[in-house]
Amino acid sequence: QVQLVESGGGLVQAGDSLRLSCAASGRTVVNYVMGWVRQAPGKEREFVAGNRLSATRYADSVKGRFTISRDNAGNMAYLQMVSLKPEDTAVYYCAVDASVAVSTDYRRYDYWGQGTQVTVSS
Repeated sequence: QVQLVESGGGLVQAGDSLRLSCAASGRTVVNYVMGWVRQAPGKEREFVAGNRLSATRYADSVKGRFTISRDNAGNMAYLQMVSLKPEDTAVYYCAVDASVAVSTDYRRYDYWGQGTQVTVSS
C-alpha cells in the first residue's frame, strides 16, 4: 500500500505562485508515476501533471505555468504553480499510478492522497 499526504495549498490572488508537496510512504514509488489531479466544485476530476523518471506530461490548461518535480529518492513530488488563475481553484490530489507510462487519464491512478485546497481569488 502507498500512503500519500499533500501540503501547501491555500488562498492566493490571481497571478501569485504556490508550491504543493506530496510525501509518499508505505512503499517506494521511485519507479511509479506520481501525478497531480484536481477537482473543481461541481466538475469532474482533471489530470494536471504526471512524472516518471524522465517522462513528464501536463494538461494543456497548465502548460507553461505549472511544473512537476520529484526529489532524488523519488518519494516526494512537488507542483510549482505560477501565474495562478481563478479557474485553477480546486482541490488538488497527489496520486500514484503503478505503471511505467505517464497517463493523462486520472482513472488510471491507483493511490490517492486526501487533497489540498487551492483557492485563487480574482
